[in-house]
Amino acid sequence: MEIIVRPLVTEKMTLTTEKFNNRYGFIVNKKANKIEIKKAVEKLYGVDVLDVNTMNYSGKAKSRFTKSGFISGRTNAYKKAIVTLVSGQVIDFYSNI
Repeated sequence: MEIIVRPLVTEKMTLTTEKFNNRYGFIVNKKANKIEIKKAVEKLYGVDVLDVNTMNYSGKAKSRFTKSGFISGRTNAYKKAIVTLVSGQVIDFYSNI
């Protein structure tokens, strides 16, 4: 089972990382628990994880009117994890670019 789907690189998460210096966000598998997330981040990035906070987001109903008629759909549900690292350690998401 793939634990970490992708890192969160948004304006809000970047500001959180700059403000607290050691907090990073990830989109994770909905069935993953905090212990699995901690082990996956430590293995993938080679850092020590201090704390993991998780949030479940449900999908929202969206609709719009178009030229061809009314379209309704739903956004995806996902789970977000905020990982706090031991002070002095960092994760560089842009090193592979």
